[in-house]
Order: sequence, then C-alpha cells, then structure tokens
Amino acid sequence: MDKTAEEARRVAVDLLGDVTEHRRLLSEVFPRRTAPLAPAERARAQRLALTTLRAMDRADRMLGPHLTKRPPARVMSILRLGVTEICELGAPAHGVVNAAVSLTGADRRATRFKGLVNAVLRKVAGEADRWQILPVPRLPRWLRKPLIADYGKAAVEAMEAAHYRVAPLDLSARDDAREVAAATGGRLLSTGSVRLTEWGQVSALPGFAEGAWWVQDAAAALPARILAPAPGARVLDMCAAPGGKTLQLAAMGARVSALDISAARMRRLEENLARCGLSAELVVADALTYDAPPFDAILLDAPCSATGTIRRHPDLPRARDGSDFPALFALQQALIDKAVGLLKPGGRLVYCTCSLLFDEGEEQIRDALARHGGLSVEPEALSLPGIEPGWRSEEGGLRLRPDLWAGQGGMDGFYIAALRKG
Repeated sequence: MDKTAEEARRVAVDLLGDVTEHRRLLSEVFPRRTAPLAPAERARAQRLALTTLRAMDRADRMLGPHLTKRPPARVMSILRLGVTEICELGAPAHGVVNAAVSLTGADRRATRFKGLVNAVLRKVAGEADRWQILPVPRLPRWLRKPLIADYGKAAVEAMEAAHYRVAPLDLSARDDAREVAAATGGRLLSTGSVRLTEWGQVSALPGFAEGAWWVQDAAAALPARILAPAPGARVLDMCAAPGGKTLQLAAMGARVSALDISAARMRRLEENLARCGLSAELVVADALTYDAPPFDAILLDAPCSATGTIRRHPDLPRARDGSDFPALFALQQALIDKAVGLLKPGGRLVYCTCSLLFDEGEEQIRDALARHGGLSVEPEALSLPGIEPGWRSEEGGLRLRPDLWAGQGGMDGFYIAALRKG
C-alpha cells in the first residue's frame, strides 16, 4: 500500500473527526494536522476531507441500510471517507476497502470494527450506481429551517445544489483585470473579477509573486467597488482581515485604515499588502472601542455566520449549530452603530456580510434605519456593471446567493447595502 496515500487518508479521517465530533472548523485544525505531510499529500488530505464533508449527506444515505447501529465516531468517519472515495471520486473499490480496513485496525479503539468496515464498504461498492440517483446533499436542519423561512424550499434546494459543486477560483486584479485573465487563462466576469475553473498551486500562477492579483470571491469583491472611494479619501475597513477589501480600497488610491481584532490575521494582510506593492495603516484593536477622527467612508464587513461560504467551506454546517446566532446579530448591530459614529456627516457606509440569513442582512439594515434618523439607503450606488436587477432586495440592498450565476460557477452568498449619513 502507498504509505504517503495512506497517511493522507489518516489525516483526512482526523480532520473529519475534528469537524463532526469536536465541532472545529477546518481552518482551525488544518495547519496542525497536515504539518508533517509533504505539499502533495497535504493537498490530497484536504481534498478528501472537503469532498467527504460536501457529500456527507449522500454518504450517510448509502451507509444507512447497512448499519443496524451507528458505530463510534472515528469508524463512521472512515466509512464516510470510503464511500466518498468509491462513489464520488471513482477510486478503485478494492484499494479503498483495504485502506479503510487498515485505518480501522491502526486505532486500538476501533480495531474490532475492521470486519464491519470491510463488509459495509464492499456492499456499498456493489451498489455504487445508486449514488447518482440520491438527493443532492441537504443542509443540516438547524440551518435549512431558517433558510426555508427566508427564501422558500425551491430556492434552498437550488443553493444546496450549488454547495455540492466545487467552487471556482476568483481573483481581484490590482490594475488591469484583462491582463490578469490573459496571463492566468481565466475568464473576465461581468463584475470585473477573473475566474479560473482549473488551477494548480495558487502561488505558482502567473502574477502572484508580482502582486498583480489576490484571491477573492466575485461576490466578496463587490462591496469595495460599491463604496468606490475617491482617490485620497480617508477610508476605514472596519473588520479588515484577511484583507481582500483593504487591498481593493488601497488600489483605488484611498488612504485606508485597516482595523481588525486579530493580530495573526493582520500579519497575513501585511504580507499581501507588501506582495502587491500597496499600503494601508494597520490597526489591531477591538472595533467597538476604537476611536479616530471621522472618516469619509467606511466598509463594514461584519463578523457573521459565514453561511454564504459553504460551497468553499463545507465543514461549516457540520461544525456549527446556530447557537451563536443571537450573539452575532447583537454584535452586527453594535458595529453598525459604531460605524455610523465614526463617519463624517455626508459620509458613506457599505455594510456587508457573507451570510445567507436575512437577520444578518436585510433586517439589520431595516433596524439601523429605524435607529438612526439621518441614515439613508443609496440603492443607486449598486448600479455597477454586472449587477443584475433581480439581485436587489426590497429595502435597497443586494442579496447574492450561491445558486446565482449557476452556469458560470456560482458565487458566495452575500448581503450588501450602501448607506449615507445625513
């Protein structure tokens, strides 16, 4: 058996346990788990874990008829990985079954389940054709229920189909997006982002070392374009890390103050600014206690449930349960109030979240307008190339969903509103 492939599988199982058993996000555990692996095997472990999480609902449907009792969590992770390799990735069943049995035997607490793993995966391999007729993997009930309340069942099913597809790689150009598209072999989208459907190592792509672009989903690139500060304007990127919007604002010629509470995440922003030859003032502080002279414009990408990014982060609905929603809603409200206080009269605020929940978007803006009499929505600021009329929401913002642009590879779920302080 290929020892490096076996190690990648073992790490993938560890990662699945971190998410499903210990409720940790992959971003929290991936660096530590994969540190001993060579780059190729690190990428393999990541692909196996992400694909299994994306297809988990289908894997459980395949396993269900063959399990009279749910096995321990690690054994369940091994089974889910095995089913995904056989049915979703098309790997030879014999090798997958042997690897799964070996993984089970290597764990003293799981070794007695070797026979079960062998028997179940062989049965699944014999009926692999059933995989394609199973329903698209569904979101867990804690998230599916509020989304159906917001959008209706048909729209949620369309989002789930988008989550099941692998997301493309989007780039934001420092200067000329057409040049970046030509150099990388990407396609220029109507909103100005460059989209790649095939790529290898990101840092090896043309223009990376020169800082000609940075990775940023097409939806995430819209808030800064909507804010569109004038050159020389004082702009606050209020929750800045990891920094894609700071880079955009700096490239527009604004004098940017990038504020974030995480020193570690700000170091990454500092590295990207240096790579791209851009500058901004970096401030590590709590936004709620931060003080400065009033700004001409503020971009507030508020901390949120991140439910709009599930197609890139299929671990999220498995690691979370919605219990943090009330605290997030309250924090977003407090941040909006703080941003209004830091804004000059006549200044502009763009509020956004990478969330699909109305409570983190449309409802926050309705409530903010009720709290701040001088605040008004500027729907005309949303009239940019590529923004379609059907994306606009009733209160004057933009509601973006992963099932939009289905024929072009989709986009992250986002809510964006442009406001002006009277």
